[in-house]
Amino acid sequence: MTDTDLPRHRPNVGVVLFHPDGRVWYGRRAGSASDYCWQFPQGGVDEGEDLETAARRELQEETGVTSIELLARTDGWIAYDFPKDYGGSKQARGYLGQKQVWFAYRFTGEESEIDLEAHEVEFDAWRWGRLDEACDLIVPFKRPAYEQVVAAFGVFAA
Repeated sequence: MTDTDLPRHRPNVGVVLFHPDGRVWYGRRAGSASDYCWQFPQGGVDEGEDLETAARRELQEETGVTSIELLARTDGWIAYDFPKDYGGSKQARGYLGQKQVWFAYRFTGEESEIDLEAHEVEFDAWRWGRLDEACDLIVPFKRPAYEQVVAAFGVFAA
């Protein structure tokens, strides 16, 4: 897919942050009462912004983490649609869903670097876990996208 594919899907990046031992970082969505409130950092791409720059920025804003090394990225966009009754602000702006390029990074810093209040709070808790847990933790409408991410980055997992 190219940048012009899926024009009604918001351009977005996602990050899977790997601990040196192969576990991955999960954040719990702030204020979520859902059973499926754990996810990877992700966020929108600013107009004209390079995708990796956006991924590093989103990771820093959501987790405080800057001590990373790039492991891999997905080829092309991985897309998902919002449910019809989703009603979020992105849907209200006319987006049908999001299209994402995902990045895998190895965390090279100390856990004290993790600061959920580094920017606007997205997560209210975090933990390390197995990559293969991801699809059971995420909201159901994002599962097909997470399945692709897990398959793409499984080689780096514990």
